Amino acid sequence: MSKPLEFFFDFGSPTAFLAFKRLPALVERTGAQVTYTPILLGGLFKAVGNQPPATVPNKGKWLFEDLQRWAAKYETPFKFNPNFPVNTLPLMRGACAMQLDEPTRFLEYCEACFNGMWVDIMNLNDMGEIGKLLQTKGFDAQALAQRIGDSEVKEVLKSNTARAAELGLFGAPTFLVDGELHWGQDRMDWVEAALQR
Repeated sequence: MSKPLEFFFDFGSPTAFLAFKRLPALVERTGAQVTYTPILLGGLFKAVGNQPPATVPNKGKWLFEDLQRWAAKYETPFKFNPNFPVNTLPLMRGACAMQLDEPTRFLEYCEACFNGMWVDIMNLNDMGEIGKLLQTKGFDAQALAQRIGDSEVKEVLKSNTARAAELGLFGAPTFLVDGELHWGQDRMDWVEAALQR
């Protein structure tokens, strides 16, 4: 019997990128029913008093070296984006809008944003670059740019982020299985074990 798995993510997290790339294989092995929950990582950090690891210079240097090792292990293309950190508010609102309006293309949107950030190394702080990315992937960038300003979409992202804080999250990616939180792409073996219990 398959279990529900909730995946909390933000496109600005390189570890969320690696986890997102590994999720399809995990789902294939376990039959998990995945709910993808976009959050605003900066908002979560503020709510719970956390900060990005890269704000500590030595830790930031180590983190990106470690990410290169993980990416090589799983044969996932990955490059450090020199525009990091990126304000992902428009991108994450876009994810919420896609879930509401075009759910069948939601994962395609996520793939485009994650790849734009961590494979193609686009400056996704720039709305023009976001528009270019979405246009090349066949999305209506202009309609989406308007939609992310709607109160309905804003409220979904706020609500997702507030709920994440209430559940005890402090970063992304985080996985929720049977009420248990598992933080980080390097805990996916534990996620799989929880799904198979």
